[in-house]
Amino acid sequence: MRGPQHQKAWVDELAKFRYPQETWDNLEMGLRVGTNPQVICTTTPRPIKIIKNLIADNRTIETRGNTLDNRDNLNPQFLERMITKYQDTRLGKQELNGDILDDNPGALWRRSWIEDFRVSSNPELNRIVVGVDPAVTNNANSDETGIVVAAISKDGVPDKITERKVSHFYVLGDYSIKGSANQWATAAVSAYRKHKADKIIAEGNQGGDLVESNIRNIDQYISYKKFHARQGKSARCEPVSALYEQGRVHHVGYYPDLEDQMCEWDPQSSDSPDRVDAVTWAISELMGQPQLEKFSLSNIATTRFRG
Repeated sequence: MRGPQHQKAWVDELAKFRYPQETWDNLEMGLRVGTNPQVICTTTPRPIKIIKNLIADNRTIETRGNTLDNRDNLNPQFLERMITKYQDTRLGKQELNGDILDDNPGALWRRSWIEDFRVSSNPELNRIVVGVDPAVTNNANSDETGIVVAAISKDGVPDKITERKVSHFYVLGDYSIKGSANQWATAAVSAYRKHKADKIIAEGNQGGDLVESNIRNIDQYISYKKFHARQGKSARCEPVSALYEQGRVHHVGYYPDLEDQMCEWDPQSSDSPDRVDAVTWAISELMGQPQLEKFSLSNIATTRFRG
C-alpha cells in the first residue's frame, strides 16, 4: 500500500489485523487524491487503541448495526444459537450488539498492560517454547487447542525500582486451532519448527500420555515436556498476569483472539481458556521455576516488588 495513491478505501475487520495501526498508517499516506478522500471501515468494535481513536476522531462518521437488524439474511438456526449462547453476555454485547467493551473487572489481565508494552520486533532471544493446551474432543462443541509461542530475552533489562536486570518475555505467535488430534499436533509441531523452538510444553491433566503420543506421531524427535496443573486456573495464571502488569511481557504484533480471551476470561467462571492456558504454560516454563505448584496469590506482591 505504500505505492499507489487513491481517494477511496475499504478496510474490513480492522480490529482483527495482525498489525492494525501500521496498516492503517500506510493506507492513510496514500489516501491523498480526489476531492474528498475517504475510507470505510467495517469491523467488530474490539476495544483496542486504534478503534477507540477512530471513534473519538471528530471526522469519523460512526454507524452501528445489531445482528438482529440483519436477521432476514441469516440462517435461523445460526441466529438462534448465537442468541442462546451469547445474549446478555459481555461477548454478545460486542459481537451481536456492536458495543465497545471496557475491561472485564473480574479478568486477570488489562488491555492497557498488553497495549502499552506491545512491540513490533523482539531482541535477541535466549529460549523459545511452544505452549499447548490440548482439546480432548473434536466435535462442534469442543474447545480449541491453545497453541502459543513465547520466548525469553537473552539480556536482562534494568528494573525501574531495584535497577537489577530482569528478563523480559515475548509472545511470538498464536497458532490455536479447533480440530482433530492430528490437526492440532501438526499445528503445534509446525509452530515449533517455524520459530526454531527449544521445547513443546503441554498440559497432561487431560489426555495424559496421549498428548505426547499425538505430537510424536508428527515428529518423534520433538523436545517435549508435560505439565501437570496442580492448582486452579486462577492461581496458576496469577504469576503470569503479574509479569504483564510489570511490563515484562511483550506481544510482538497483535493477537486478537488471544488478547480477547486474556482480558475477558473471569477466573470465577467455568469457561476453559485454552489460549490463556497455552501462554501460561509457555511463560511458566521460561520463568525457570516450578511456579505452577509453588506460587500463590499471597506472594504475588513480593514477586512484583522484586521485579
